[in-house]
Amino acid sequence: MSSVFVQSFGCSSNLADGEVMAGCLRNNGFKLVRTIERANVVVYNTCGVKMPTEDRMIHLLKQVPNEKWLIVAGCLPLIDFSRLSREVHFDAVVGPASGERIVEAVRRVLNGETYVDLQDSLRSKPALSLPRVSVNPLILVVPIAYGCIGECSYCSVRFARGRLRSFSITEVLDCVNRNLSEGVKEFWFTGQDVASYGLDSGVGIIDLLRKVCYITEHGEFWVRVGMSTPSSLQPLVEEFADFLSDHKGHGRVFEFLHIPVQSGDDGVLRLMRRRYSVEDFRHIIATFRHVLPCITIATDVIAGFPGESKHAFWNTVQLIKEIKPDIVNLSKFFARPGTEAEKMQEKVELGELKRRTETLARLVRKVGLEKNEAWIGWSGQILIDEKGKDSCSWVGRNFAYKPVVVHCKEDLSGRSVNVRIAEAYQSHLLGEIV
Repeated sequence: MSSVFVQSFGCSSNLADGEVMAGCLRNNGFKLVRTIERANVVVYNTCGVKMPTEDRMIHLLKQVPNEKWLIVAGCLPLIDFSRLSREVHFDAVVGPASGERIVEAVRRVLNGETYVDLQDSLRSKPALSLPRVSVNPLILVVPIAYGCIGECSYCSVRFARGRLRSFSITEVLDCVNRNLSEGVKEFWFTGQDVASYGLDSGVGIIDLLRKVCYITEHGEFWVRVGMSTPSSLQPLVEEFADFLSDHKGHGRVFEFLHIPVQSGDDGVLRLMRRRYSVEDFRHIIATFRHVLPCITIATDVIAGFPGESKHAFWNTVQLIKEIKPDIVNLSKFFARPGTEAEKMQEKVELGELKRRTETLARLVRKVGLEKNEAWIGWSGQILIDEKGKDSCSWVGRNFAYKPVVVHCKEDLSGRSVNVRIAEAYQSHLLGEIV
């Protein structure tokens, strides 16, 4: 029996793809192993969203021993196949969301073939019913759609993930029901732009969430709604906020919003080909916070985009100070192959790019801590969804998806417990079981 090591990197969609690949391989008689040393075949499910990420992927791929078969899966082959071919000796390549096609790839390399399967990657949508090997049996990442409708000038992921392809509401509900019966307590509805779900089929994300909230036969569970671009969310904002407000206190959907602003300057947003203004972003945040004052806001910011003047940068700083997001995923600008931004001339000098990134990083840490300190003294219920860093610690989430660490010698996995928040840190809250 051939042994296979599978490891995934990057976004939640990629992690879900990796679980499916592992499930399909196991169900077709392959032995899954936990270390490269024990494997005949190594499958790396790669990410290439940023240049540093691509560099790490290339370095990792080069470390695979020559005596093992290497299959490169995921987004990197479609983002920079030229570099991959030039620098890495691989035996097979498959794109993202390969699903059952990974089985054919493994069989081909074991037969001594060099195999490349990228033809269907931009159109594929592996069934939600495919088997999985879950990293966390309590959490299921559900890619409710693949691809997006955007044309951002800096984004290379659209070259790998293609245009929007949504699953039907029935397919998603079947997936949720099936996995609830197997003990899953938390679902991450994910995609490149969750708010655009169903635009290719005449339904919408709120239609889906309403149906999910009608599921009552399996007890308590929660849904985390993934990243939504402001342009897709804007037409839904009042209805979406009202929906969450109507279900407040009844569980099911976390009061959590991931809405990437990328820049606090309208001129830079136009260069990025983002289809919204800073004022649109402000309106969305204000609308949700009006009805859900405790909602957790996550956003993304790119520092040093080509054409970002010092004034434009300080507009971003001021926006973060004003909005005070709970979480900011901060990135330096790195040009990606084949994008419009790669050809833009007004690059920010590296020293200045470093200064801007450090300035934002300090602000983000300060704001994140302040937001979490506001939770000190809160009492309520959390769902324990993962093991902590030591043998007696556990991590749970409250209704606003805030991570809460508790200490207990008992096994709390999958249980709901009542806690009181005693301390706050930038990344998490510390709770006492009451």
